[in-house]
Amino acid sequence: MEFVDYYKILGLDKNTKAADIKNAYRKMARKFHPDLNPNDEKAKEKFQQINEANEVLSDAEKRKKYDKFGKDWQHADTNENAERQQRSSRNQPNYGSQGYNDNNFSDFFESMFGQQQPRGSRQRTNQFKGQDFNATLSLNFIDIFKSQKQIIDVGSKKIRITIPAGIKNGQIIKIKGQGGEGINGGPKGDLYITFTISEDSIYKRLGNDLYKTEEISLYDAILGKDVLFETINGKIKVPIKPETQNDKKIKIKGKGLPLYKQEGVFGDLYITLKIKNPENLTEEEKKLFDELSKLRN
Repeated sequence: MEFVDYYKILGLDKNTKAADIKNAYRKMARKFHPDLNPNDEKAKEKFQQINEANEVLSDAEKRKKYDKFGKDWQHADTNENAERQQRSSRNQPNYGSQGYNDNNFSDFFESMFGQQQPRGSRQRTNQFKGQDFNATLSLNFIDIFKSQKQIIDVGSKKIRITIPAGIKNGQIIKIKGQGGEGINGGPKGDLYITFTISEDSIYKRLGNDLYKTEEISLYDAILGKDVLFETINGKIKVPIKPETQNDKKIKIKGKGLPLYKQEGVFGDLYITLKIKNPENLTEEEKKLFDELSKLRN
């Protein structure tokens, strides 16, 4: 993997304090957020780089490894483990003077555990799993209504992933074997992707249920009527009962978000009704309301 200068991405240097890293990340994240730069692939790529840089530099332990090992920082743990194993092996006592022979000692373990090592050699290769990678992927609210495929950049390679419908904000999915290369033939690491879902100006999400507010006329609220409302799946007629009160909440079953990895299953839509009073009344209309008021009293 090519070396990525996370400090340069955030416009900082190695002596930067932790608080300054946080402030720089927030400032740049707002600037390059996909919601503010729709259809701008460069801004989207920059936003991913900013998130990756912040994830490393805002973590004291990761930053320490990054400062020490540079482009190999992600393999710091495995390399240090291998070194400790080698030191431990070198420090093991030699029992040759006690009557044990190194070859016989190796033969014993070969017979017990099936070790296939050349005679006269006690060197053993230690295998370690590769470094796990972490990435952040930002989606618009509309993106989660249907499953979709995307190509993301992880280091120097491109990975095609399927994003299931109904994924939640902050949810993490694991892509097995898409992390760093293993050490000494060990398995590859995994890729963990954290999803951030932008909020919507109309719908509020709670789980897989959606909430919104709609206005209805005073006449429809009093007399009752089938009113046309917009949902994420198109328009739908909803019966309004006579004498409906302000802030009445109605439930429309199955018009919420799709459930994660449950094909054909949806949450519900809850609509809070706000009664809109008529404006610019004529004199005749005022008289009618006055007569109605007298009748009610």
